[in-house]
Amino acid sequence: MLTDQHGKILINLARQTIEQHLGMMSTIQVGTDLLNDPALQAHQAVFVTLNKRGQLRGCIGSLLGTESILDGVRRHAVNAAFHDHRFTPVTVDEVRELTIDISVLSEPKPLAYTDSADLVARLRPGVDGVILSDGTWASATFLPQVWDQLPAPEHFLGHLCRKAGLPDDAWRKKHLTIQTYQVQHFTE
Repeated sequence: MLTDQHGKILINLARQTIEQHLGMMSTIQVGTDLLNDPALQAHQAVFVTLNKRGQLRGCIGSLLGTESILDGVRRHAVNAAFHDHRFTPVTVDEVRELTIDISVLSEPKPLAYTDSADLVARLRPGVDGVILSDGTWASATFLPQVWDQLPAPEHFLGHLCRKAGLPDDAWRKKHLTIQTYQVQHFTE
């Protein structure tokens, strides 16, 4: 379990990484002694979300813990800032306006359900991140924070299907593979 201090280190590391990638003098220096904390060396999935004036500006991460939390934060900070295909790359002028969120994910677990009503009943709004897949190429995830914008499970699932390239009502019409996970969420 990460502490609030760990979260602050991760946020500062993400900001430092973005600034360095832009060739800026870093406003925050994360000391190597802080980075040696064993908790931050654990292999867990990480998402880095960037917001600008309350609007999404980039969000990239992984669903599997194939690298250390620190390496994931570094890599996904760069990808969220410069390689999220939904946005133009972050510029030097924008960096100070960015708010950085870090989500450290638990391991995804399959969610067994019988039908669409049962699926809605089993989801925990505000707690569960959801991975949805149709068993072929279509797959998408929403972090638990997305429940803030889409609190009704029906809308949440409809938007998640759309993100996966499926019809909004695919979750009602076919039995999709659903996994859930939880996050430790840190924000500036």
